[in-house]
Amino acid sequence: MMKRLLLCISLFFLLLASNGQSLSDLRAQKTDAEKQIRYANSLLEESRKTEKSSLAKLKLLNSDIDYRNRMIDHINREIELVDWSIANNSQIISMLQTDLAGLKKEYAAMIRFAQKNRNSYDMLIFLFSADNMNQAYKRWIYLRQYARYRKSQGELIHLVTRELNDNLVKLESRKSLKTDLLNGKMAEFKALEQQRAEQNGLILSLQQEQKELKRQIREQQKIQDELNRRIEQMLEEEAKRTASTEGFQLTPEQKLVSTDFEKNKGRIPWPVHKGIITEHFGIHPHPILTQIQVRSNGIDITTDAGAKARAVFAGEVSRVFAISGGNMAVIIRHGSYLSVYSNLKEVIVKAGQKVALLQDIGTIYTDKADGNATVVKFQIWKENQKLDPEDWIAR
Repeated sequence: MMKRLLLCISLFFLLLASNGQSLSDLRAQKTDAEKQIRYANSLLEESRKTEKSSLAKLKLLNSDIDYRNRMIDHINREIELVDWSIANNSQIISMLQTDLAGLKKEYAAMIRFAQKNRNSYDMLIFLFSADNMNQAYKRWIYLRQYARYRKSQGELIHLVTRELNDNLVKLESRKSLKTDLLNGKMAEFKALEQQRAEQNGLILSLQQEQKELKRQIREQQKIQDELNRRIEQMLEEEAKRTASTEGFQLTPEQKLVSTDFEKNKGRIPWPVHKGIITEHFGIHPHPILTQIQVRSNGIDITTDAGAKARAVFAGEVSRVFAISGGNMAVIIRHGSYLSVYSNLKEVIVKAGQKVALLQDIGTIYTDKADGNATVVKFQIWKENQKLDPEDWIAR
């Protein structure tokens, strides 16, 4: 029984450690989602100050809804883990109760035996009634072992009782946690319904402005094409300057920077202090004109009015230029890699300047005609290859 009990206790602690780590990870993810929801709501409140329906407001709503769906998913997974923990905890309690009952039964029998043979005279009779010295010695060893075993049984009963009481407390705690999670889930569903109602209203309103939306798409495509042209022109000029047919030739220092940049994939900081991704990399349907495909060479990050754009890695400013209808843009070289920041209303760096990690490079433009949207357009290139910035920035 002791081996089974020790195995039971060891298994419980192993399961508890594993479950605790999973719960810890989920809670960290949920906390992050809560922060993103609060921040998205603060940006939405700023956007709601203008009654006019805007695509920027819709994109923020879409992001907020996405974060709320993630939050509900995290809560569901946490509930699953808590249910698992409750079931295992209940099983451990049942095993402990069974073993405790067995231990108490054995201990009671030992006590009864001890009471029948409780004086020294009885012990001496037991020893001297042996047939020979060898048997007497064995009986003496037995009495010593029996005394130690009885003591250990008493200690084990105490240990199991304590474990049982601790687990009963933990079980009630997990049941209480599940109740809190279910209440939180209902609150998130209620908020999600409200956001979806606002989303549907915005979509209906914006669908009446298809002509204006198509004009905006053409304008954004024109700005993106101009930005691409400037990047490609820069790459060609750098290749010519280094007299290379294989593109820009790196110095030893630049090779180190390039290697460091590549090693930090998935850990590179954001180009703003805080923000919400409201446009993703690649080709995807327009949020209103679903029959139209939107092509994005980077990501859009919506942030607070007056926010600064900052260098995501140490490097050298390759270009600073204006784009017609698209404000200012900055290209920073990090060895073989380029980081591109556009839609800046003013820039505080210049071409050829060395910049440090997280150094401010300019102020992001706020579009009062588009729901006070403050959006930095951020791209990452490896020479002439466009990369998805979400694969590179820390999440």
